[in-house]
Amino acid sequence: MHELSLAIEIGRLAEEKLGATAPRCVAVGVDVGTESGVEPSALGFCLESVFSDPPWRGARAVLSCPPGDVFQVTWLEVEDDDGPND
Repeated sequence: MHELSLAIEIGRLAEEKLGATAPRCVAVGVDVGTESGVEPSALGFCLESVFSDPPWRGARAVLSCPPGDVFQVTWLEVEDDDGPND
């Protein structure tokens, strides 16, 4: 069940990094190492729940599973005034 607390913390860290007046976040990249002790599918499920509430409005989590014990938020994708993916 620690995946839920990790998902909440990922949301908090991303929100802190983006700031209060930031553009809408559409995706968050997370590295979940194969030896990190975190179950990627459970974390993905928890992140879906966290990202379904404001201020996220449906951001998606993109998980990669490199070897080792790494666990980190690697990138944020935001929507600017010109639209996504610019």
